[in-house]
Amino acid sequence: MQPVAYRLESAWQPDGSPNGCFTFTLFNLSEAPLSNFRLVYTSLTRVIGKDACKNATFLRRNANFHEFAPPEGLTLQPGERWTFTVGYLHRQARHCTDGAKSAYVTLSDGRHVPVAVSDLLVEGKISEPPPARLPAGRLDLPFALLPWPEVIDALPGEGLPVVLYPAEGTRPEDIRAVSAVLALFHRLFPARHAPFSLMPSGQGRRIVFAENGDLAPEGYGLQFSSGEIRLEYASSAGRQYGLTTLAQLLHGARADPSRFSFPVSGSISDRPRYGWRGCHLDVSRQFYPTAEVMRLIDILAWFKLNIFHWHLTDDEAWRLEIKAYPTLSTLGVLRGPDEPLLPQLGNGAEPVGGFYSQDEVKAIVAHAAGLHVEVVPEVDIPGHSTAALVALPELADGQEAPESYHSVQGYPNNALNPAAPFTYEFLEKVFDEMAELFPSRYIHIGGDEVADGSWLASPMARRLMEEQGLSGTFALQSYFLKKVKQMLMARGRMLVGWNEVAHGGGVGTEGTLLMAWENPKVGIELARAGYDVVMTPGQAYYLDMAQAEAWQEPGASWAGTATPEHTYAYEAEGEFPEELKSRMKGVQACIWSEHFLSRGYFNHLVFPRLPAIAEAAWTPKVKKDWSRFAAIAPLSPTL
Repeated sequence: MQPVAYRLESAWQPDGSPNGCFTFTLFNLSEAPLSNFRLVYTSLTRVIGKDACKNATFLRRNANFHEFAPPEGLTLQPGERWTFTVGYLHRQARHCTDGAKSAYVTLSDGRHVPVAVSDLLVEGKISEPPPARLPAGRLDLPFALLPWPEVIDALPGEGLPVVLYPAEGTRPEDIRAVSAVLALFHRLFPARHAPFSLMPSGQGRRIVFAENGDLAPEGYGLQFSSGEIRLEYASSAGRQYGLTTLAQLLHGARADPSRFSFPVSGSISDRPRYGWRGCHLDVSRQFYPTAEVMRLIDILAWFKLNIFHWHLTDDEAWRLEIKAYPTLSTLGVLRGPDEPLLPQLGNGAEPVGGFYSQDEVKAIVAHAAGLHVEVVPEVDIPGHSTAALVALPELADGQEAPESYHSVQGYPNNALNPAAPFTYEFLEKVFDEMAELFPSRYIHIGGDEVADGSWLASPMARRLMEEQGLSGTFALQSYFLKKVKQMLMARGRMLVGWNEVAHGGGVGTEGTLLMAWENPKVGIELARAGYDVVMTPGQAYYLDMAQAEAWQEPGASWAGTATPEHTYAYEAEGEFPEELKSRMKGVQACIWSEHFLSRGYFNHLVFPRLPAIAEAAWTPKVKKDWSRFAAIAPLSPTL
C-alpha cells in the first residue's frame, strides 16, 4: 500500500456565514515541495457563493465537485500545511459525513494525486458519541423469527434437531425448494451449521409437505411435533417462506441457545401483511458489483421481502447496458478528473466506472426470481439525466442557454427535453431492451425532482408549450410522462414513479403506481387523487438518513433522523383514512448511496433498519414488538 502523500483535515463551525463555514487544512506528508497545484474535494455540503473563500480562490463547482487554487506563489514544503476557509454553504453541516468525501490535488504537470480525507470535525458544539441503536431486548417466546409471524402458538423444546430433512416420498419439487433455501443459508452464513439436509438423519426431524389451496397465496402453515414438522403452502412462494422460517428458527437456537429455542410442538400460521414488500438500491452514486447485488437480494429473501427496486440511472452514472446506445455505458459511467463526468461523492484522482452488462442483468433477474423476488428496474427520467446527456449530446436542445436551471443536487440542465424528437426515439429503444431484460410487469421511470424552470430557456420546448397550450415546467413534464406511459403500456408494462409524477396534471391513475417519499401526507394525497401508492417516506424508510442527532452518527439529515425504533414503529397505513387504505399497496425501504463509501457505512446504516421495515411489511401491527425485535435483530445477515 502506498503511503499517504497528502491529507485533508476539515472542521465546520456554525458562525461566520449564514450556514456556517468549513476550515480546510491540507498537509504535505510527502518528501517533496508542493506548488502550482489545485485542490479538488467532493462534498454534499455545497458552496454556493463565488466569493466564498479566505486564503484560497474558488475556481468552479459541478454538483458536489469543488475546485480551489491556493494563494499565488504558495509552496508547501514537506511537513507544512495550508489552511483556508469556505463559507456561503447551501446548508448547515449536521454530521461527521457532511464534509469532504474525497479529494485530490492536480499538479502543475497535469497529474492528479490522491488526497486522504478525514471525517468532519465540529467546532463550537459538543461532539457526543451516538447512542446505542438497539436495547438488549426481551422475549416472550424464545424464537428467532424476522419478520414475526401472524400467529404463533408453539412450545420451545429442551434440545434441537441437528438438521431438518424431507420425509420419505417427498416430491422432487419440494426437495428442490429445500435445496434452494439451504443454498441461500450457506451464502448468507457460510460458517454456520446447515439447517437442512436432503438425506434423513437419526438426529434430525423430517418435514412433511402438503399443498393447501385455502391458504393465502404467499402464506404457509407449520405444525410441530417431536417426530416431524408439517409444512402447508398454497404456492411456491409460501413454501419458500415456510422453509425460511424453519431455517431462522434452527439458526437462532443454535447461534444463541441461551436466548432462543426450536419448537417441539404447536403451530405457526402466517401470511404477509402487504403484497409490495420492497427494497430499493441506488447503484448510480456508488457502483455495487454483481455479487453484492445478488447478496442483497439474498438478504431480502431471508426477510421475506419480494421486490428489488433497482435504481440504475441518475446524474452520476447510467449503469445499464443498452446495446442501441453503447456510449451510455462508456461515457455515461466514467467519472474522473479528465472525464466528461467529473468526480462526485467519494471519487478522487483515479477514474471510476462500472455498469451491468445485459448478461449480468439476466443473471441477477434469474437469481432473484429463484427466490421469489421481483426485480423492478428504474431509469430516472426526465430529470436526473446528466449521465445520459453526456453520453448522447444530441438529446439536448443545442440552443438552450447553458446553466439556465439547476437541480436540487446542483446539476445544470439535467433533464431530457420533452420537445426533442430524439428523446422519444431514445426512450423507445431503451424500453424495448428493458422489456426483454426484465420480466416484471413494472418499469419505474423516476419522474422526481425536475427543477422548476427546466426547459424554459429551450426554444424547442417553448415552441411545444405554445403549440400544446402548456404553461410551465410541470405541465410540460406531465405531457412528457403521458407519452412515456403510452410507451410502457404498448410493451405490456405498468408505469411506476416517484410522487412528483402527479405534478402538473400527472398521468392517468389507472395502471399507475406511485411511491410517496417526500413525507407521509403525500401518500394520502396521491391515494385521494386515485393513484395506487407504495409508502417509502424519507422520514422513516430512507436508510441513508442518520440514526441519531449526534455529530458522530453518519448519514443524511434532510428528513431528520430515523432511529431504528422510529423506523420500526412507523405505521404508514395508520395515517390513511379507512376509505383509502385499499390504495396503499405496501411499503419499501430505500438505499440511496451518497453516503455509502464503504461496506462498513452500508451495514451501519442499513441494519437493523432494513429488517425493521421487513417486519412492517409482513407482520400485523398488533403483533409488532420493539423489544422482541431488538433481541432478534443482531442475528441478521449483512452485506
